[in-house]
Amino acid sequence: MSAAPGSKGKVLLAYSGGLDTSCILVWLIEQGYEVLAYMANLGQEEDFEAAREKALKVGASKVFIEDLRRELVEELVIPTIQANAVYEAVYLLGTSVARPVIARSQVAIAQREGCTHVSHGCTGKGNDQVRFELAYYALDPKLQVIAPWRIPEFYHRFPGRNALLAYAAEKGVPVSQTPSKPWSTDENLFHISYEAGILEDPNVTPPKDMWKLTVDPEEAPNTPERITIEFKAGKPVRVTNEADGTD
Repeated sequence: MSAAPGSKGKVLLAYSGGLDTSCILVWLIEQGYEVLAYMANLGQEEDFEAAREKALKVGASKVFIEDLRRELVEELVIPTIQANAVYEAVYLLGTSVARPVIARSQVAIAQREGCTHVSHGCTGKGNDQVRFELAYYALDPKLQVIAPWRIPEFYHRFPGRNALLAYAAEKGVPVSQTPSKPWSTDENLFHISYEAGILEDPNVTPPKDMWKLTVDPEEAPNTPERITIEFKAGKPVRVTNEADGTD
């Protein structure tokens, strides 16, 4: 039997509106927490008002949407570009550099709303859990962290995406992922990353319909489009399309 809603305290969940965090939101309520949802606008293509309505529909008592685009670019993206920080020469680190900005705002809201806990949807195997939680503990050591993917009761109940999809269907949670397209994305002004599902197998080539910010390389035009990027003090300040001279 689930505990009474709110009996275990108030938790602010870093909420993306995707499959994992939507299911986590409902699960936390089942465990007896009052759940507030928090979303960060980092320039991703997102219908934030639809996400707000969705979070409220599935049980969040409040939803906070914070515009952190300027902070992300000025404090993290530009220094990353200045340092030419590219992981293994291909990965732009857009996901990792965004985490401190997200966590800082989350802690500020949690403090303001009198939350006893903060939570996130990071898996128990990756680096994101470390990025979020080190920020939480550095900013407010009194806040308790709920990391569902490290809680046996949670990960035994949801051993894979299909289990989450079944739970979402049972609870009436609308999600964009399907069993045939189970991957998730993390998008912001700097880049987009993909994970999960068939993408975990290095022998599988990403399907053509996965690409979002670009086209499949095999379908790219044969004629290149040339641009000029102007830098000042290591900061990109202007992009010009050489074909028509537009900025």
